[in-house]
Amino acid sequence: MRLLFVHERFGAFGGAEANILLTAQELRRRGYSVAMAHGGEESGETEWRDVFADRVALGESARAGAMEHALALFQPDVVYLHKYSDPHVLHALENCGRPVIRMVHDHDLYCMRSYKYNFFSRQICTRAASAYCVFPCGASIGRGSAKGFPIRWVSYGAKRREIDTNKKFHRLIVATDYMRNELLRNGFALEQIETHAPVPRPVDSPDDPSFSSRNLIVYSGQIIRGKGVDVLLESLARVSSPFECLILGDGSHRAECERLSRRLGLEDRVHFAGFVPQSRVAESYRDASLAVMSSLWPEPFGAAGLEAMRSGLPVVAFDAGAISEWLLDGVNGFLAPWMDRDAFAGRVDAILSDKALARRLGQSGRQLADERFNFGAYIDGLEGLFSRAADRISTAT
Repeated sequence: MRLLFVHERFGAFGGAEANILLTAQELRRRGYSVAMAHGGEESGETEWRDVFADRVALGESARAGAMEHALALFQPDVVYLHKYSDPHVLHALENCGRPVIRMVHDHDLYCMRSYKYNFFSRQICTRAASAYCVFPCGASIGRGSAKGFPIRWVSYGAKRREIDTNKKFHRLIVATDYMRNELLRNGFALEQIETHAPVPRPVDSPDDPSFSSRNLIVYSGQIIRGKGVDVLLESLARVSSPFECLILGDGSHRAECERLSRRLGLEDRVHFAGFVPQSRVAESYRDASLAVMSSLWPEPFGAAGLEAMRSGLPVVAFDAGAISEWLLDGVNGFLAPWMDRDAFAGRVDAILSDKALARRLGQSGRQLADERFNFGAYIDGLEGLFSRAADRISTAT
């Protein structure tokens, strides 16, 4: 089968890109022919070029023509769309005569701010996209160019047209029930939505965490306001057990969080390591006692927590979005009420002060990850979806 991936960037960046690369590698191994049409490039392109030897850069202008060129060049059986909001690209896909299957990685499709929470209060939004969104979210603070004015103006009419176009695609894939319900809230049909959690490929025979007296806590993820690293620091300042915390990642909120860490007197215990390769993250997990997720925005999935679970670590997180679908309170870690710093600190203390509890929660998490989030089963599910979509088109013609 010939499969054309479509995405807004090419190369390593975040969770969506990690999923695209892993999925394409495995599908190629299973005999698929994969190609890519993409927007701007990021970092880590070498590995991507190995996988996507056939690719077309859509560029900043004449995108519809470039998309049509990619379709004519590769003649895909199925188009696998990831993140792309450009109306010219979407219009070309809508009329391409091939089944288009979209993976909905986050809230970009139906939220003008993309984050589903209020920038100022951080309250999670539970509304569908509507004209109501224009006043609070038409000016999307923090989503502009990093080098320019930090406000991106968003058109509600354009967002409405984007939603309507996506309703015409063959299927939409989501990772969680939470995301399925968000699509239903925005008028997508239940029969159009399938759930396939984009799980990472498991590590062969991962080492058990040390659970040493060092009491190492690991945060792995972006340092942006929605990830709540500032609230994590305020929670850690309330922890009574000795600990160290390693923060792996980078982002626009890092400098402010580093200043906050100093003000809270945490600079000797909290270390900001910046962006590190996945191998470094795995090494940190082996030396740790606990992984934390402090997201305040409604996480569509929370793959970083799943990766920690695979390594045998318990997880403490705020109950936001879909996190409760894989983090079962008291089974593989603890959920803290949203923004409750005292509760979060108490859960951290409970695990750091009881190594037997930490090991039991970590072992349960690893078992849960293996049973419910199996990479091979995930790819099998995608293959079945692609085959049904291709068969439907061939039967119709």
